[in-house]
Amino acid sequence: MQDLIIIDEDLTDENYGYYPYKRPIEVLLDYGLILLDKPSGPTSHEVVSWVRKMLGVDKAGHSGTLDPPVTGLLPVGLGEATKALSLLLLGSKEYYAVARTHDPVSETKLKSVLSEFIGEIYQRPPQRSSVKREIRTREIYDLELLEQKGKLILLRVLCQAGTYVRKLVYDMGEVLGCGATMIELRRTKVSNLSESDGLVRLHDLLDAIYEWKDEGKEDKIRQLIKPIEFATSSIKSVVIRDSAVDAICHGAKLAVPGILQLSPDIEKGDIVCLYTLKKELVAIGEALMSTKEIKEADKGIAFSIKRVIMKAGTYPRLWHSKKSSNLSEPAS
Repeated sequence: MQDLIIIDEDLTDENYGYYPYKRPIEVLLDYGLILLDKPSGPTSHEVVSWVRKMLGVDKAGHSGTLDPPVTGLLPVGLGEATKALSLLLLGSKEYYAVARTHDPVSETKLKSVLSEFIGEIYQRPPQRSSVKREIRTREIYDLELLEQKGKLILLRVLCQAGTYVRKLVYDMGEVLGCGATMIELRRTKVSNLSESDGLVRLHDLLDAIYEWKDEGKEDKIRQLIKPIEFATSSIKSVVIRDSAVDAICHGAKLAVPGILQLSPDIEKGDIVCLYTLKKELVAIGEALMSTKEIKEADKGIAFSIKRVIMKAGTYPRLWHSKKSSNLSEPAS
């Protein structure tokens, strides 16, 4: 979380909520994130189903489907944390791809063609994709040739979410004139999450669950399951009063008096994360006022709520209902 501007000061009640890294395991499993290292073979849906059954949780979901042969980072949210996974679509994704050109191609020509695909490109999703097959634009931020050996090439691709790398390789082959086929693909980054954060293999997760359930040891499972706030740290932030939390959990808009801290560069229309003073993620909101406007205002609705993450009742009800305001003025 970036440095925040302090609008006002208040205290948090230690009797309610939990600091994200101090949640009891049972609560962590409802607001947890696993940076799973997906193996080649199973579908993303199958892998998430295995995780859900291993942990004994009712709900789990993933961000960004990986095809069965593809390996690498698959963010898996647990319980209420699944509601925040959509935020990861706001960031870029990084892949390493092994491809084969159908004829030998010089390094100079290859690099020249790769440079043509940096920037905005047009793509039609492949036939087996889960989305409608309409031509759409996607952004390629970087496309780097790391190694070439005969017809084999190793590429690093940094791209917008929703880019089909297999189709990208195919289109590169068309421009080269000889054709190209992707052989292997691994995802190494999703938004602000990357391999360097420590990916979790399925058998390591199973070992951690055994130590927790059968031996009463929590250290390993706490290393593998991160609080969902780990994934939202790159999103612009707003810290709210304890007295506003339950109102937000019931869908109230956030008024200026409920704000304590916020990012310095929020503009109207920005997507933001709303946090408690303990830095717990409460909800995802949309800015109706800029940081500058909020600093100068004494009242008014500053943020609408796009998605509530925290369960209602986590903090006590300290707000009063107004029929005409849609709970928009939580007590401060």
